Amino acid sequence: MSVSSPVPASPAPASAASAADTAAPTPAELLDFVRRAAADAELIASLPLDPEGRTWVRLEGPGGSEAWLIGWPPGTGTGWHDHADSVGAFVTAAGELKENALAARLPTDGWKTLELSEGVDRERRLPTGKGRAFGQHHVHEVLNESADRHAVSVHAYYPPLPQIRRYSRTGPTLRLEQVERPQDWQ
Repeated sequence: MSVSSPVPASPAPASAASAADTAAPTPAELLDFVRRAAADAELIASLPLDPEGRTWVRLEGPGGSEAWLIGWPPGTGTGWHDHADSVGAFVTAAGELKENALAARLPTDGWKTLELSEGVDRERRLPTGKGRAFGQHHVHEVLNESADRHAVSVHAYYPPLPQIRRYSRTGPTLRLEQVERPQDWQ
């Protein structure tokens, strides 16, 4: 795993940069940023890839957002998690990722175990160039299911991640397992 100092991604036009300084970026603006960064072949090629563990480099996101370039070895994933009060977006820059998500609003606090209703599961295949934006409290897992190929993706969150809640899942039962703070991953 690698972490380095923030590096600039594809720069925004001057007018967009000054607008971002005065207003929080929307999920659509974050998606535009990660799409442009994912299309930057030099940036994507700069990420060191580890054959066993995910690697990441922090990027300078728009409007004070937190952004990451992430490398995914074959067969790796995040596990179920959310990004608390942050909105976000991500795009696959190389390879293919799969996102499993819940189409349900979960309580934000005060629970350890939930029984999920039928029909809340969503699955998306995200080949190179495809991505999505999401709102607060979006619960998902992201996977590189390839047996032999790395994937690379670009992610952005606003506000910068205050915490990540990690879950385990057995059938319809979702269990809160851990709450991570920025010092745990930076």
